[in-house]
Amino acid sequence: MKAILCLAFFLATSVCPAASLDESFKNVSNTILSRTGERVQWNRGTPQDAEAERYVRALLKRPLTPNSAIQIALLNNRELQATYEEIGIAQADVIQAGLLRNPLFSIERRFPGQALEAELVTEFIDVLFLPLRKRAAKAQLEAAKSRVGNEILKIVAEVRAAFYEHQGNLQLGDLGVEVEKAAAASAEAALQLHQAGNTRDLDLASEEAMHVQAKLDVAKGQALAIDTREKLNKLIGAWGEQTEWTIAPRLPDPPKNEVKTGGLESRAVEQRLDLVAMRYEALSQAQSLGFARVQAVAQQFEIGGRYVHEIQSEHSTGPIIRIPIPLFDFGQGVKARGEAKLRQLQQRYLGLAVEIRSDVRAARDRMLNARAIVDYSKSTVLPLRHRVVEESQLQYNAMQISLFDLLRAKQEEVNAARQSVEAQRDYWVARAELEKAVGGPLNGKTLQLTDNKEIARGR
Repeated sequence: MKAILCLAFFLATSVCPAASLDESFKNVSNTILSRTGERVQWNRGTPQDAEAERYVRALLKRPLTPNSAIQIALLNNRELQATYEEIGIAQADVIQAGLLRNPLFSIERRFPGQALEAELVTEFIDVLFLPLRKRAAKAQLEAAKSRVGNEILKIVAEVRAAFYEHQGNLQLGDLGVEVEKAAAASAEAALQLHQAGNTRDLDLASEEAMHVQAKLDVAKGQALAIDTREKLNKLIGAWGEQTEWTIAPRLPDPPKNEVKTGGLESRAVEQRLDLVAMRYEALSQAQSLGFARVQAVAQQFEIGGRYVHEIQSEHSTGPIIRIPIPLFDFGQGVKARGEAKLRQLQQRYLGLAVEIRSDVRAARDRMLNARAIVDYSKSTVLPLRHRVVEESQLQYNAMQISLFDLLRAKQEEVNAARQSVEAQRDYWVARAELEKAVGGPLNGKTLQLTDNKEIARGR
């Protein structure tokens, strides 16, 4: 029995975790840094947490940019912090998979008399399948790391889209105010002409109605800007004084050289971390199939030792072996369930790949369509509207058109500018959605999430 105890002690003390929790999170952090240029901090009560909080406060004091908003979200979003704990849970499962079950000690004393019987047993099957269980748990850890990384990249894309959406709505609100001012001037001119008896009641009512509608449009624009601001607040985890941030009220122009859209589908399939996570889940399930059936049948296979003290002060010791006899349960249910689970994961993997390709195409087409509208507006529509205003001004100076015609031309110019801004906003939002669909940057080199060569070979 001493040999059995020594073996159990050796196995129990030799199952240290292969990779620390910090190392696992570092893999995720490095991947996010390579794809976004921003750092990730896991809030676990360390001195670095206070440093991250000070950094967030400093960023909020300056006008937000897309990158600073993303950095704040990565450090301050509580749902994201909760997601990081999945790595800790998976790491704990790896540790647990490397541990043997505690041996069972039983003692029996019979009265009257002095008979004493004691035994110590443990499930021998645990020793055989210990490496296989650890391998499957490590694959699940890699899946958890990939899921966490995917959630981080989703937040990055959502913050970027929300930023541009809010920025565009602010710019549209400013243009709406210009339209309202023009409508107010037109309504005031109509009122003065009506009082002088130079215009009809219908003309006055029409101008006043247009002014009222313009004021309603301004109110709707303000409400929309409030909604998108709060959407961004949620994503960056801002509350209290943190919500008093400012932002530049004008969208940037699209880049002169558009990103190459060829091969984006293949790139997405290569670097989408939710797809990587599903591959690791399938790998873990496939590895579990190798021992699940045998473990189910032989889980009561016990080995140990017994000590007996008889009444006549006689002692005896000996081994104990308990072997289950599979008369009814051959593990067929466990095997069928595991195979079905593996097939299910394989089909979901293929389905997710199809969905990813579709999302990439849809976001790409929205981005390119919005870009085409922006380019056409700036090259054709806006110059044409500006020319109409200039010609209308000349005609008005020559008293060939009315003031209403001139004001209407200016309103149409502003409306054309609003359509251009809407397209510009839609472009940047669609670009962020495309990055989300691709799973990271639209160009450049991707890095592997895991440094575990054993796991990487099994992909």
